Formats: sequence, C-alpha cells, structure tokens
Amino acid sequence: MHLGPRGRVPLTAKHRALIQSPPKAVTVWSRFKSDLPASPVPYSELTIGIPAETYPGERRVAVAPQNIPLLLKKGFSRVFVERGAGNEAQYSDEVYEHMGATLVDRQTVWAQSNILLKVRAPNIEAEVPAIREGATLISFIQPAQNKPLVDALASRRVTAFAMDMIPRISRAQAFDALSSMANIAGYKAVLEASNHFGRFLTGQVTAAGKIPPSKVLVIGAGVAGLSAITTARRLGAIVRGFDTRSAAREQVQSLGADFLEVSVKEDGSGAGGYSKEMSKEFIEAEMKLFMEQCKDVDIVVTTAQIPGKPSPKLITEKMVNAMKPGSVIVDLAAEGGGNCEVTVPGKLIVYNHITVIGYTDFPSRLPTQSTSLYSNNITKFMLSMAPKDNAFGIDLEDEVVRGAIVTHNGEIIPPAPRPAPPPAPIHHHEHEEVKAVQLTPWEAQTRRVATVTGAMGTAIALGKFTSPLFMGSMFTAGLAGLIGYRSVWGVIPALHSPLMSVTNAISGIVGVGGFFIMGGGYLPETFPQVLGALSVLLAFVNVSGGFVITKRMLDMFKRPTDPPEYPWLYAIPGVLFGGGFIAAAATGMGGLVQAGYLVSSLLCIGRFETQSTFMNMTLKLELTNVISRFNFRSRITSNRQNRQSPGHSRCPIRYISITWSSFGAVWGNSRDWRPCW
Repeated sequence: MHLGPRGRVPLTAKHRALIQSPPKAVTVWSRFKSDLPASPVPYSELTIGIPAETYPGERRVAVAPQNIPLLLKKGFSRVFVERGAGNEAQYSDEVYEHMGATLVDRQTVWAQSNILLKVRAPNIEAEVPAIREGATLISFIQPAQNKPLVDALASRRVTAFAMDMIPRISRAQAFDALSSMANIAGYKAVLEASNHFGRFLTGQVTAAGKIPPSKVLVIGAGVAGLSAITTARRLGAIVRGFDTRSAAREQVQSLGADFLEVSVKEDGSGAGGYSKEMSKEFIEAEMKLFMEQCKDVDIVVTTAQIPGKPSPKLITEKMVNAMKPGSVIVDLAAEGGGNCEVTVPGKLIVYNHITVIGYTDFPSRLPTQSTSLYSNNITKFMLSMAPKDNAFGIDLEDEVVRGAIVTHNGEIIPPAPRPAPPPAPIHHHEHEEVKAVQLTPWEAQTRRVATVTGAMGTAIALGKFTSPLFMGSMFTAGLAGLIGYRSVWGVIPALHSPLMSVTNAISGIVGVGGFFIMGGGYLPETFPQVLGALSVLLAFVNVSGGFVITKRMLDMFKRPTDPPEYPWLYAIPGVLFGGGFIAAAATGMGGLVQAGYLVSSLLCIGRFETQSTFMNMTLKLELTNVISRFNFRSRITSNRQNRQSPGHSRCPIRYISITWSSFGAVWGNSRDWRPCW
C-alpha cells in the first residue's frame, strides 16, 4: 500500500463517510431545563481560571484577591490566576498567592480551567481557540453585537454567560455588574469634567472676588446619571437632571438637583429599567429644552443608551456651538456611538473651544474600585448557579440563569423573552389644554356679595321655619366650623401629623356624651348604657394616648440650644382651677357649671389659635399640648358636676376615666412611634 505524506493512508469516499464532522452551532428555541440537561458538578472537581485582560486600555481583572478565599472555602479545587493579571488594578501576584490562588502562565489558565471568569469578551482569534472544550465562560459578551464571537464559542461547546444580559430584577441586584460599572462611570465622568473645566464647581466668596457655582446638566437619571448628580452636588455645583421617565423625578430631587420637564406629557418608562422610544412631539420639545440648557450650563453629562441599538443623538452640533467657550461635554454613551453628534468614541477632542470627552473605559479608569465591585458581582453570580449544595449546575428554569446564558453544549440559546415597551403615544393637537379664565374685579366682587346674600337669606329662612333648639345647634355648629377652618386650614402640610395628634382632645366630646347615658350604677344595665361606657372608654384611651404621643413627638425636635420652657409651671393654674371648682361646688353649684364651660371654650379657642400660629412658624407645640390638657380636664369636670346626681352615680365615671386614661397613656408611651413624614 502506498503511504501518503507523514505515513497517512489516503482517504477514500468510504473512509470519509465514517468520519464524524465537528458539530455546527445551532440555535435552540427552548426555555426549559428538561430540554438541555446538565447534571451538577461538585466544586471539588472544578478549577476556576482568571486570565489577564487583553482588550486595549482595559485595566480591570475579573476577580479581586478578596474573593479568592471564598471560592476556596466553597470547595473549588484550585483558582488559577494568570501572572500579572492584577497589576493594572494594583493587585500584585504576591497578594493573590497569599490569598491562596495558584499563579500560572497564560496557556495553562486557558487550557486547564473548567470555569473562566473575565471582564471583557474573549478575543475571537487569540483566546477563543485556547478555551478548553466544554468549559464555562462568564464575562461581558454583548451577544447582539458580537454574533461571530457567539458562533465561535458555540463551536467550542463553551457554556457562555453574559454579565450584561443579567435581568434587572430584585433577586439579581447582587449580580448586576452593569449597574456597578455605571455607578463608577457616573462618578468618574464628573471628575473628568472637573479636570478639564477651567473653574471651580463650587461657589466661593473670597477677598479676590465672588466665584459663582458651575451649572451641570445630567441627561438620563439611570444609575450612571444619579451617580453623576450625586458627585456634582457634593462638589458644590448647581445640578439639573432630565429623564423621560416620570419615576425619576423624585430620585433626582432627593439628591438636591432640579428636575427638568417638557410641556408634552409622556412617560418614557420601558422594559428592563430602560427608557422607551418617545413620540415625535416629545422629541421636538426635548430638543428645544436641551438647546436652552446648553446656552446656560457649563458641563453636560449624557448617559442615554439603548441595549443592542446605537445611542440616540441628543446634543446636536448646533447645541455644541451654542455652549459657552470652555464648557465640557462628557458622553457616557460613546461606546454606542454617543449622544453628542461631535463625539469621537474613545477620544477626547476640543470642538470649537468645547471639550468633548468620549472615553469608553470610564470604569477602567478606576481599576481598583471597579475590580472590587465586579469581582463581587461575578463571584456571587457563579455561586448562585448551584442546584445542589457545593455543586455547579445550570438550571434554565432559573430566571437569572435563563436571561444570562448565551451558548450551551454547542448550541446558541436565544435571548429570553422580555416584556415589550409600550408604544409611543400619538398626540393630537385638536384637544388643546383649557386654561382657567380669570375673573374681573367686578365679577369677583359680585360673586362674593351673592354668596353672603344667599347665606343670610338661608339663615332667615331657617329661623322662620325651625325651632329655637335647632337654631341653637346651628349656631354652635357654625361657630365651630368657622374656628376650625380659620385655625386649622392654614397649617402647612408638613405639620399635619402633630396637628392631628393634638386634636385628639376633640374626642373628649364623645366621652362627654357617654357620661349622660351611662346610668348611675357601677355596671351598665341596658344596651345604651353599654354603648355609653364604650364611648367613654375609647375616648379616654384616644385622648390620653394622643397627649402622650404629642409630647414624645415634640421631644424629638428639641435641640440642646433651645431655651428652657418650664411646662410644669402650668400645674399652678390647673391645681387652682380644680381645687377652687371642687371647694366652691361643696357649698352650692350656682353658676359653676357655666363657668367651667366658659373656661373650657376659651381654652379650646386659644389652643387652636396658638397651635396654628406656632405651627406656621414651625416652633414646638408644648404650650398647645398643655392648653389642650386643661381644656379637656375642665370640660370633663364641669360635665361631671352637671349631671346633678348623687355621689355614687359618679363613681363609674371616675373609675372608667382614670383606668382607661392610664391605659391610653401607657399605650402611647410604649408604641414605637415615628412621624409619618
């Protein structure tokens, strides 16, 4: 037999039919665990590999030394770290070795690792062929933009997970590397802008002159935008934020920035925490707002990105030309083409005296911090894939795993279905907003006169066709309503909680009514008497508890520098009134009941007036609380004497009021109460 080159037997058609070709990458349209079986592998049989990053300018490393002991403690056999992998992130080889890692060369870490942890996606020519067949890779991949890479990983039968595809749900927050890196990018963006801006960000008043604070506009209130707002505010700048999502308003304002809005009412909330595409009318109003802001601000930070699509253009060349010389634009969306029309991805340029920063490696410019956070994200994500204790496995019924997986056993897994963002609404100009028509002075005055005339006429009609008893009740109700409206309505909303706490004393009127139907025995004998006793019980619990809670709330706002108040001095008029009332009643009631009613009424009006005045001045309400107690006690004392019954009939009133007042005070003092604001 004739041998071919290198001693090989020539292949015939029959031989070729017996040879199995390498498997081709195919797409699996499945979502279920049963379709792609994978038995868990014990950690003790697995080796983790951490190679050095080769992407130009990348200074991070996938795992920091702080997480090496955790991996070894979990039971992994070895943790390979390529020599020099952490040098750019200021983690030396000695530190890794001290933490228990095994330092190896580049070929070993790629060829002998079962699980590879990286930051950037592997190089399709230099790194993918070196991956051990059947290994697992976890890194940023961006599969929608890197389809050739996905095909190459599938052909090597690599199980690949994309850190950028982890769904943004509550359970996956610890794995969300995109948010971790965006937080760093927003912080670093403001620092870069400050470095290239020619003035302070904070305002100062010096002997050499007054320095106004700089103005910063942040477009997009996601993680990166909020981080930029926080950093700029801490540096003393005047910050304005804009976002198409209405939910971002409170977040921006809570950080001390002004939230900008357009006249078109439309919510930009989309799926997965990103913004959706807006309507044409909204975009036009948005561009008009940006032009006005670019003329006024000193620094613009843009963060708007759309996954899998080019970044939207928000800052036009015309807007850049309208900015003041020396201004700075930081484009955090440069990797997707940029939000600014003049941005050059990866570079810093000066365009018409405006500095435009288009760096695509902001997290890598803080490599130590970025590595620390990313290391926590990727380590926790890997350890979460454990269907069994101390075993690595893939469960495609897990929402996080299903969302992040890209390839598995030579097959390409399609992205998990996600809810589609709502369509952009179409605005119709036929329905213009109706503006309120202002009244002329004549119209306003005639309406007031008509209201007064109608009220007076109604009073005359009621007086003619009703009884004196009814009109007496109307008189009392009218005065009470007027006092309540004038004294309570003017209180600012932030102080409504203390107002309601003090006005618990009004519940005392329920107890007063209950006194008259309780009966004279020690125990209620009829159903109405039971209801009367219950009303007294609840009223006293509510009133005494309200006074105690009000006192506790006032103590929360006391400062060491506040002047002393001496509230105990008000015990003097309280003792004098109570003792004098009892002593006078012993020799005959006379007009004592009416005197008690007069004192109670004056204290009630004085309490509301004092409360309203003090609250609008945001001062403490100690005086109001004391007056409220006097009001309540004087009213109860007068009504008890007014019952005109023998002493034993007042015993139930005494033991119910004392018992349940004490209970309410103890209850109010023991509650873990906090102000509602």
